[in-house]
Amino acid sequence: MKLPLSDRLAACCRFVHPGDRVADVGCDHGYLSIHLLLTGIASHVYAADVRQGPLSSAKRNAASYGVTEHIDFFLSDGVQNLPRDFDTLVCAGMGGDTMVSILSAAPWLQGGGYRLILQCQSKAPTLRRYLSETGWAISEETVLRDGRFLYTVMEVLWQPEAPKLTVGQRYFPPALLKNPTDETARYYRWVVDGLHLAARHRPDDENRQALKELEALEETMK
Repeated sequence: MKLPLSDRLAACCRFVHPGDRVADVGCDHGYLSIHLLLTGIASHVYAADVRQGPLSSAKRNAASYGVTEHIDFFLSDGVQNLPRDFDTLVCAGMGGDTMVSILSAAPWLQGGGYRLILQCQSKAPTLRRYLSETGWAISEETVLRDGRFLYTVMEVLWQPEAPKLTVGQRYFPPALLKNPTDETARYYRWVVDGLHLAARHRPDDENRQALKELEALEETMK
């Protein structure tokens, strides 16, 4: 029975180091957790969701694929009810503001040697701003297409000495140019077009500054 893993979740899995103990927060159906165990990437997984329905579904799926021995389930708002002995925190498929709430409620993650793998569905600039202002740095970020939509997946490390992101970099961070994909230029264009649209309806200083910085990257993206 083939696991129905989406391209964006598969991209998250590629950031996990072999042997990691993984906290899959917002696990939903549990497919990411199950894939990490079936492929031998993760040594153990803590699968958590704030709702009982998805968590029950994840438990059934884990049993169907025979990985229950290496996965523990938690009804939890973020990481609040999880053991702290994991290496990597994965949050996928939620808004950037929700991720900010999860991280803000767990200051013990800061300086604890944890790696964060984040794939947000919306408000990525909000998330990047929070990360930069609180001492987290995006070490790598990649763009991928899943169906009709473009997504990014980022690896985040605790590096309070790292330079803070500028306004424009919150929309298109330098990490995206380290390992560009076929979709990177399209994502850049989508970000700039979105800012132009926002500027017409909400012409504030932040939008204008972000556009000024991003349009300076135009030659890089050609």
